[in-house]
Amino acid sequence: MASELSFVEFIADQMKEAGSIAYRKMFGEYAMCCDGKVIALICDDRLFIKPTDAGKEFIGDVLEASAYPGAKPSFLIEDKFEDREWISRLARITVDALPEPKPKKKKANK
Repeated sequence: MASELSFVEFIADQMKEAGSIAYRKMFGEYAMCCDGKVIALICDDRLFIKPTDAGKEFIGDVLEASAYPGAKPSFLIEDKFEDREWISRLARITVDALPEPKPKKKKANK
């Protein structure tokens, strides 16, 4: 079951205090970005936050699950995304803990 765009838009709105929130469709599901970093996946209308030590400390009792078969475990956020302040804070903590994205290589001209 693919995620509903309305759910993705809701999550983006809930996280907007964390920074510049964007999302893009990937393989029928969605990647959530904040300030240019991928911080979460939304699969089957479920929110999976990239795991970080700082995020784990903030969440406390963490529920980990894979967003799709073969994926690395992420933090599954089941209902706390309803709390705008909490989910924005988790998004900001995650952004701050993740490394900067690697620069994309330019294609060679032939």
